[in-house]
Amino acid sequence: MKPKKKILLKDIALEVGVSTALVSYVLNNQKENRIGKEVADKIRKVAKELNYQPNQIAKSLKMQKTHTIGLIVADIANPFSSQLARIIEDEAKKKGYTVIFGSSDEKVDKMQDLINVLLNRQVDGFIIAAVEQSEVAIEQLDTNGVPFVLIDRYFPNQPFPYVAIDNYGAAFTAVSHLAGRGKKKIGLITYETSLFHLLERKRGYRAALLYENLEDDKHLVHEVTIDSTQQDVKQGIRRLLLTENPADALLFGSNTLAMYGLKAIRDLNILIPEQVAVVTFDETDTYNLFYVPLTYIKQPLAEIGKQATEALLKCLQEHQPLTLQVNLNAELVVQKSSM
Repeated sequence: MKPKKKILLKDIALEVGVSTALVSYVLNNQKENRIGKEVADKIRKVAKELNYQPNQIAKSLKMQKTHTIGLIVADIANPFSSQLARIIEDEAKKKGYTVIFGSSDEKVDKMQDLINVLLNRQVDGFIIAAVEQSEVAIEQLDTNGVPFVLIDRYFPNQPFPYVAIDNYGAAFTAVSHLAGRGKKKIGLITYETSLFHLLERKRGYRAALLYENLEDDKHLVHEVTIDSTQQDVKQGIRRLLLTENPADALLFGSNTLAMYGLKAIRDLNILIPEQVAVVTFDETDTYNLFYVPLTYIKQPLAEIGKQATEALLKCLQEHQPLTLQVNLNAELVVQKSSM
């Protein structure tokens, strides 16, 4: 079967009876103040009839833009990351940009590989959820003048642009809520990490204990590695709840930890909220399968994604400097698990 001939600008020009330059001028969406509307409409009509497909690579090289954004999230399988990615994709599409996704799986080497691959694809800029020990990789982007915005995670001592939440305030609010329900021994299950947003959650937890005149007992904190398993979290649940003087409330530092922890609590036949109250960070549809509606800290994902995307696109389109550094407020959604 003979392959179909690729339609070129000169084919459209020949059909309409105008120059190739004029066809290029119209199809590149430039203003029509130099030509009549009737001629422009005819060029577009013929291009559609002939099924003309522009050479995007050549167009990108000419304009030195690809109208693509590289998005690197920590784990695309996590509902937090996938929802945020969808929001960013929709916002970018409104401005004619395409988003190319990548998942670092919380590994700095993989994040660096993704950055290199996307740079080779000539993306115009990045939106990145930075992983642990990735500051050098981010500094390289900054040094090379590549536009980027960090989301969710950021480096407090660096001037890099970011959109995140007030993690300290969110954790403080959650613990104060539990204290207000009469809870005296509030445990925390979180990650052992240098990631600033998670350290802020632990700092907010401890500050709230101090404010509420509750004991800040290091034995009430159970930390697991960033690549922890169900068994790691279950060990923490046992240590905090199966003792002579167990915790009467738990704060989970992420939705993944919460799902592992809730399964362990169920397997151990511990009742929520009768025996232990529960609050967790982030929301996920999986929570709806649990027998008790869960109290959770709701992050403003739509606002995070919108602000990060708008700032990056404004930089790309209007050559505005990226100076955005925003910590948005999260909302504590109170349900039966902490009542």
